[in-house]
Amino acid sequence: MLMTGSGVWPATARERPDGDVSVGGVRLTAVAQRFGTPAHVLDEEDVRRRCRAFRRAFPDGEVAYAGKAFLCRAMARWIAEEGLSLDVCSAGELAVARAARFPGERMLMHGNAKTPEDLRAALDHGVDRIVVDSFHEIARLAALAPDTARPRLLVRVTPGVDGRTHAAVTTGTDGQKFGLSLASGAAAEAVRRILAQRRLDLVGLHCHLGSQITDVDAFERAARRMVAFLARIRDEHGVVPPRLDLGGGFGVGYRDGEPGLDPATLGDRLRGAVREACAGHRLPAPLLTVEPGRAIVARAGVTVYRVVSVKHAPDGRLLVAVDGGMSDNPRPGLYGARYEARLVGRRCLGGDRAAAVVARHCEAGDVLVGDARLPADVRPGDLLAVPCTGAYHHSMASNYNLVPRPPVLAVRDGGVRPLVRRETFDDLLTRDVG
Repeated sequence: MLMTGSGVWPATARERPDGDVSVGGVRLTAVAQRFGTPAHVLDEEDVRRRCRAFRRAFPDGEVAYAGKAFLCRAMARWIAEEGLSLDVCSAGELAVARAARFPGERMLMHGNAKTPEDLRAALDHGVDRIVVDSFHEIARLAALAPDTARPRLLVRVTPGVDGRTHAAVTTGTDGQKFGLSLASGAAAEAVRRILAQRRLDLVGLHCHLGSQITDVDAFERAARRMVAFLARIRDEHGVVPPRLDLGGGFGVGYRDGEPGLDPATLGDRLRGAVREACAGHRLPAPLLTVEPGRAIVARAGVTVYRVVSVKHAPDGRLLVAVDGGMSDNPRPGLYGARYEARLVGRRCLGGDRAAAVVARHCEAGDVLVGDARLPADVRPGDLLAVPCTGAYHHSMASNYNLVPRPPVLAVRDGGVRPLVRRETFDDLLTRDVG
């Protein structure tokens, strides 16, 4: 049986008659028994389906997976096999991609404060494009550029478009740390500086409005402003950079009924906006790039926890404590992110109650789901599953309270295999050399 509220569960999630849930043909109770909890479960088929949906939505463009959402060697290989490009934002992410033999000609590097080491790593691997975020990066790249090839650059433009998302993940407006302002003239000055350097090659413009944006109109407004800027570059310098990267941040529903962006609708409207704007400015249509990360991997993930204790709050809620928390999912504390949770492995008896899924770390704000509905008879030893945890969970995990990080386990066609093993106490002590 398909999952109720299947929009937030992986594509292959199925509810079993005994109350268990399977993903990729693998029961979550079996995962917990074999690998322990907490455990991140990732549906490989779901990831691949979403890659293909974005490829269909942008058939004449480029889809670059945003590696910061979740990256390991296996994920890089899946992305490569599905024909996507990859964007990285550090030498560490690049090292993972290199270990997976991801081709440099299908990579681009981001970051608002790329270190000289990051830039050298990108140049050494032959990363196809570097998105410059400051005048200092332009100067550094001119100094680091090899004699044999000119680095291909995109200017990250802050277009002054508000994606109406959480302030902590808003990146398209002036006054925050990302990009070069269109309104102030900083973006135009960056273009002038790159074109003045014979060792550098300006190949396009880039913008990013933020994360969890569900307003397609915002992306269309940004597209029109970016095309108008391409026309200004043509008029001032006599060149037309051939690429336009409109970034990512495409919203995903984390709870049943929440809105998300459909790739097909997004593709139709963005491609149409770019075509119309280019026609109005008498420009050739640029090669369009988009950068989904969360939209590809978030709903492929499910995290399985074990209940440790149950308390009764004065307001009548159950306080259900589990064996994970902000060390494997910091998003509720950082952004107020809201999730669903459900019991797996048995049927409930006696209806449900309001509950908070609270977590193990020494912070009052370490609450995974503050407004859950859980069985009234939930008890220690039960398993809870939280869907839509594929993005920004493993990648943002920490060792707060020196808790080892959980594994990432891929499921497909009834099989399960570790992608990232569970961290051990020996791993924690290896780096402690004092």
